[in-house]
Amino acid sequence: MLETLFNRLYQSYYQDLFKFLFYMIRDRELAEDLVQEVYVKVYKNYNTFEGKSREKTWLYAIARNVAIDYIRKQKNKNEIPLSEYEAFQLKDSNPIPEEIVLRKDEIQQIYASNMKPDHMVILDLRFLRGFSISEAAITLGWSESKVKTLQHRAIQHLKDKYRKKAS
Repeated sequence: MLETLFNRLYQSYYQDLFKFLFYMIRDRELAEDLVQEVYVKVYKNYNTFEGKSREKTWLYAIARNVAIDYIRKQKNKNEIPLSEYEAFQLKDSNPIPEEIVLRKDEIQQIYASNMKPDHMVILDLRFLRGFSISEAAITLGWSESKVKTLQHRAIQHLKDKYRKKAS
């Protein structure tokens, strides 16, 4: 029973969690390692899942905590990984090719904007992953007002950047 449930969670959310961690860490191999760590925690602790939120929200909260733990450990070593963005394939079986191209373009535009990591994470959760304000707040461990404020600032940053480009 647990293995079937675990396999379903793994198949359903692996790619999304990888992308989420990649946005936070900006290192492809490390993001892959951290996703594995997330699933180890899920497997060991699924019995603690109370069902107060959706499984998706719970998984993202675990991923966020794994990333924060890693970053804290690196800060203690004075080594924060900030490797350059490398293109990755979106693996989504539902969208048509035009939608995939648009998504890739949106992601590249966000990275090219030199945004703060918090802003990128908010835009990813809200607009690429479709999280509600409250789901994003739960996932990130922030208040809803902080999510709204950071979302507004991130959107404003993009608007300002593209106004300057158009001029």
